[in-house]
Parts: sequence; structure tokens; C-alpha cells
Amino acid sequence: MNDDCLFCKIIAGDVPCDKVYEDETTLAFRDVHPMAKVHVLVVPKEHYANVAQVAQSDPVLAAHMLQVAQRIADAEYNGSFRLVCNTGEDAGQSVFHAHMHVLTGQRCSQEVAF
Repeated sequence: MNDDCLFCKIIAGDVPCDKVYEDETTLAFRDVHPMAKVHVLVVPKEHYANVAQVAQSDPVLAAHMLQVAQRIADAEYNGSFRLVCNTGEDAGQSVFHAHMHVLTGQRCSQEVAF
């Protein structure tokens, strides 16, 4: 846990979220600024700076996060989805807790960086 991390605070229940999925290792919740009909963030409960760090440290967890993304797309749309993983500030990462954006359905018209 990182006391300064927004997603750690969400995982701890200190900041509310619109939860879509949760298990012992992973939490998924709706993005507060959706870019598509379905826009859900999948985050590991353990703090990692980015998805590359998850893949290197715990590849089983990284694979599980992908499985969760597929479950969300199956449940909320027709199974198709786009996955966005910003890794590093220069790539547009703004919360430095590993997360995957699961997007599916009609895109929103606003132009916002992930």
C-alpha cells in the first residue's frame, strides 16, 4: 500500500468507486471520465508502479488482469474490447499504480488522454 496513491485509497475503501469486479488480488471499477460506453479500470490490489512492473514481478497476476478484462467485456458488451496500458509519464500515465483501461462499445466524443 502506498498512502499517497489514489488507487491504493480506492482499494482500501477510503475513496469510493463504482465497483465492477473484485477478488483477492484484483479490483475493477468504472473510470470517472469514460471514453467509451464501457470504460473500466482493472488494478492489482498490490501496489506496482505500472503494468510492466506487474508483468516482470508477477506474470500470473498480469495474466489474471487480462482475464478480468475479458470477463468485463463479456458481461458488459459482446466480448470485444480494447485494452490501454499507459506505462510512464511520457506515455500518459497519470496515476502511478498499475492499471489497465478496458474499453468497449461506442466511443465518447470528447478528446481526453488516458
